[in-house]
Amino acid sequence: MTAKVLFTGKTHNTSGRDGGTRSSDGLLDLKLSQPHPAAENLFGAAWAACYMGALEHAAAQRKITLPTAPAVDAEIDLVLDSGSYFLRARLNVSLPGVDHEVAQTLVDAAHEICPYSKATHGNINVETNLL
Repeated sequence: MTAKVLFTGKTHNTSGRDGGTRSSDGLLDLKLSQPHPAAENLFGAAWAACYMGALEHAAAQRKITLPTAPAVDAEIDLVLDSGSYFLRARLNVSLPGVDHEVAQTLVDAAHEICPYSKATHGNINVETNLL
């Protein structure tokens, strides 16, 4: 079986006081005068969006109807330790109206589905909190 590219995101980024990022489709057009916290915020927003899709996919696979749309608050820390930079993350997941045990199953499954979770697995400390 051959892998099929579903989408390629393309951005052009510039640095400096007038720096920013713009996607090739024009849907993303932001001023980024500082490399951080913008980078951490963008990473968190992208990961949370992907993770919500993974939660919905996990629910559909299990034939679970979510009473409301999920919400994910992502917190991405840029950490400096002994002269080395690294990231740390917390995903705070809300699945209102879903039994806690079922919700936890979906949260766990989403980590196996979400490409961002896969990319960070074993690379950064990730804490997932079911709210």
